[in-house]
Amino acid sequence: MGRVIAVANQKGGVGKTTTAVNLAASFAAAEVNTLLIDCDPQSNSTSGSGAGRSDERHSTYDVLLGNATIDQAKLATDLPQLWVLPAHKNLIGANIELVAEEDRALCLRKALEAVRDQYEFIVLDCPPALDLLTLNALVAADSVLIPMQAEYYALEGISQLMDTIERVRESFNPGLAIEGVVLTMYDDRTNLAQQVSANLREYFGDRLLETTIPRNIKVAEAPSFGKPVLLYDVRSRGAEAYIRLAKEIMERMENPPQGNFLASAVLG
Repeated sequence: MGRVIAVANQKGGVGKTTTAVNLAASFAAAEVNTLLIDCDPQSNSTSGSGAGRSDERHSTYDVLLGNATIDQAKLATDLPQLWVLPAHKNLIGANIELVAEEDRALCLRKALEAVRDQYEFIVLDCPPALDLLTLNALVAADSVLIPMQAEYYALEGISQLMDTIERVRESFNPGLAIEGVVLTMYDDRTNLAQQVSANLREYFGDRLLETTIPRNIKVAEAPSFGKPVLLYDVRSRGAEAYIRLAKEIMERMENPPQGNFLASAVLG
């Protein structure tokens, strides 16, 4: 059964969508079947993986509302083992339309039940908000990957995200874990980045991943060409970093960190 990883952080501009797209692409490049699900009405994961935007196809919106299955809505990409479930601007309305549903938090999890065995990894790109779309992703996920920048405001709002994750565990998904925290747009030449990294290591412990994603022009350019960075420039520092990130996550699945960071973070 495939591992479902929600890439989430309600703070915008931290490289969440970039991480979702390139992590999913790196899993696929490792020759394992991977599904990228765009849960954000902005549809940036959709366009960034080469699917483009269209009003004439099924999307995550249709899947959540029960009007289409994931198999009916998914699209192939330029990577043979990567598929994407595209988003649509109508997802904005899903936050309202789903409120009337009795199992509104379970829609995505139910939709995934039919396809989990088809993929080794399913990556969920969440919107930069703790809304009903993000709730559906957290309820459906096995774990949460949190992209963060190495800046002094990095921990701003993180307690709210942790509290949300704990509430999801208590009410819907007791097995939800922290996959890890990954530093994005990282410049190890600055004292600030190194100091903040040390502070985050003290706070998150071994949940802070060893791999960091550097500031890299190729990573920034790739979405405008509708490609993950490893298809745009596989030799770039950004592509190499995301490949290392995928490898580290695979290795940590075999030897998971010990202890319950989530409980200590919420209670401490």
